Amino acid sequence: MSFTACAGSASAAHTQRGASNAVTSSQLAIQVNDDRITLSMARVPQIYLYGPIDVDAPQRFEALVNSGRIRPGSDIYLNSPGGSVTAGMALGRLFRQGGMITHLGMPRLPKGAANVNRSAICEGACAYAYLGGLYRWAASGSDRIGFPTYAAQRAPEDVSAYLKDMGINDDALAAATSGTSPDPVLWPNADTMIAKGLANNGRQDLVATYSFSQGAPQLELKQIDRNGTHSITLLCKQAGAELTTYDTIGAVRARSIVGREEHSYFEINQQEVLPQQRGAMAVDESVVIHRIYPLNQLPRVASAQAMGAWVKDRNGIRFGFAFEVGGVRKILNDFTNACVNEAQAHS
Repeated sequence: MSFTACAGSASAAHTQRGASNAVTSSQLAIQVNDDRITLSMARVPQIYLYGPIDVDAPQRFEALVNSGRIRPGSDIYLNSPGGSVTAGMALGRLFRQGGMITHLGMPRLPKGAANVNRSAICEGACAYAYLGGLYRWAASGSDRIGFPTYAAQRAPEDVSAYLKDMGINDDALAAATSGTSPDPVLWPNADTMIAKGLANNGRQDLVATYSFSQGAPQLELKQIDRNGTHSITLLCKQAGAELTTYDTIGAVRARSIVGREEHSYFEINQQEVLPQQRGAMAVDESVVIHRIYPLNQLPRVASAQAMGAWVKDRNGIRFGFAFEVGGVRKILNDFTNACVNEAQAHS
């Protein structure tokens, strides 16, 4: 089922067929798509917010959240020329509170509607709302997002506090202009959005931890994305590094994947490492793979660009995860050196 809400309370909702009559030019419209086909493909409702962000928009959105129509983890698609910055930030806080995912996108068209320009633009207050997404997909194709910047390179206090709460560095919105405009708008491309931390394309930052467990060097790589929590641990032992991977995706799904396993493997730079038939286990809510990694191959870990762990079924379909590790190179090197030195000291 899909519906659109705009003026008035959340009870002022209409089916998608009547959306054009509900939308006014001065208020943000909310289209909820939670029909069976949407949920079977996306697994979560798709919410389209379009039009100017008015001061009452957060209250209408929150009412739909409280009613259960907008669920935690929903996909939020934005298309707005801006509006109230305060309201935009309030929407962003609601997105973050609900663990929602932000994208740019146009609302679904009613049946028989003309297929006009389908490019989405999210500017000003809309861009601040976008930053509230726990996971934020970068603009793609002809979609564009415009972030306000400030001539003095300092955002107002309320904006600065909001950016801090959302984990965004003020410097990410510094004007890349000569200063000819007092308050220029920054229109970053997808690569710039990723590099500046404005977008994360569905995954949080990789966390790398190098420590000692019972006197032995240990490395843990951990990343959370919208599908679950994924980690790789290496514990240095004299006979080899104990390699354990965890793909925490829920008990039912973990059991289903392990039940379909033909073989499982660790992966470095998209190449299979330590493959083994039926070597995965379902432990609580995780798919777990355990191997002994040869110490003489640890330099390959230190120089890796990407690592992952996968279970493949008899049809060649694979389930698992991978993450880029170039940003934690120093920790990889520190662990490798400590592990090699530890092994040499006991040889």
